[in-house]
Amino acid sequence: MTLAAVTLDDKYSLETGRVYLTGTQALVRLALMQRRRDQQAGLNTAAFISGYRGSPLGGFDQALWRARDFLKESHIHFQPGVNEDLGATAVWGSQQVGLWPGAKYDGVFGIWYGKGPGVDRSGDVFKHANFAGTAPHGGVLALAGDDHACKSSTVPHQSEHAFAAAMMPVLNPSNVQEVLDLGLYGWALSRFSGCWVGFKTIAETVDSSASVHVDPNRFQIVLPDDFEMPPGGLNIRWPDHPMVQEQRLMHDKVYAALAFCRANRLDRAIYASPQRRFGIVTVGKSYLDVRQALQDLAIDEALAREIGLAVYKVAMPWPLEPSGVRTFAEGLDELIVVEEKRALIENQLKEQLYNWQADKRPVVVGKFDEQR
Repeated sequence: MTLAAVTLDDKYSLETGRVYLTGTQALVRLALMQRRRDQQAGLNTAAFISGYRGSPLGGFDQALWRARDFLKESHIHFQPGVNEDLGATAVWGSQQVGLWPGAKYDGVFGIWYGKGPGVDRSGDVFKHANFAGTAPHGGVLALAGDDHACKSSTVPHQSEHAFAAAMMPVLNPSNVQEVLDLGLYGWALSRFSGCWVGFKTIAETVDSSASVHVDPNRFQIVLPDDFEMPPGGLNIRWPDHPMVQEQRLMHDKVYAALAFCRANRLDRAIYASPQRRFGIVTVGKSYLDVRQALQDLAIDEALAREIGLAVYKVAMPWPLEPSGVRTFAEGLDELIVVEEKRALIENQLKEQLYNWQADKRPVVVGKFDEQR
């Protein structure tokens, strides 16, 4: 058997097949893949990347600099920020390209990156930019580097609640493959809903390596057919009064994000059982921890079906898409929520199930049990 020729450039140059790369390199490749998807769709887009480094994204800028030739060829411009908020402000500006005549590109998609404390200090920019919206052929991913274990930080950090406070949908990949997949979904989500999209990264993901599928069209992105787009759409415009922006965000854009999640089945049942009794709802790295725990207990899919155990994997922890999790919860005696750090899914789940009939509502156990 003849072995395939492999080069170190494959991680960025190979357009189909499998490549071996780190999570940080996957974030670099992500922008290249989005540019290729746009070209295949007949769009002439560019990308703008800015932010401020910090673990676990401490090596992201170095990876971008090393890939400068690939980035230049794909019209991807990297400009590190003086600090996180100025980087975020520059990315916000990239969404304004199409507001005036004479633009060179159909749109510019953006990446902001920063450590957890950078998310905190950039909150004002996130709110203003998310109120304003994204370009129809642009979109923004905000990469948050969270140091859960406080290995190189002054305090442990978790960014999902800060994103939620800015009304930004949040995606949480569990492995390197999902960095690519959810990243592409994230830009499509951002374009459709007009929202900036928070994208959680942790050391266990970006510092790991994996052999992943890299075909940018290996899955189809579906636009919802059950969401009524308001007149004028959801994307950035000028002029645009702040009160109108607020109404559009709270009454339309967040629900567009939910519809996108539902249409693309980003959240899905992994184990299904005809006689389900117990359900586990989990997200991100916690999903891998749950799978490892089940393996350690010798519970495979067949045994899970036999004992009535089901698992629901969430990709977008905020806002939590209600119809999918409701379908999953029906008929269960108990729901166990497994998520890292401060509860996010658990509180939304309890809120969504609150008005169920008491004899049909499952017990929800997570950071708190049924006693408190």
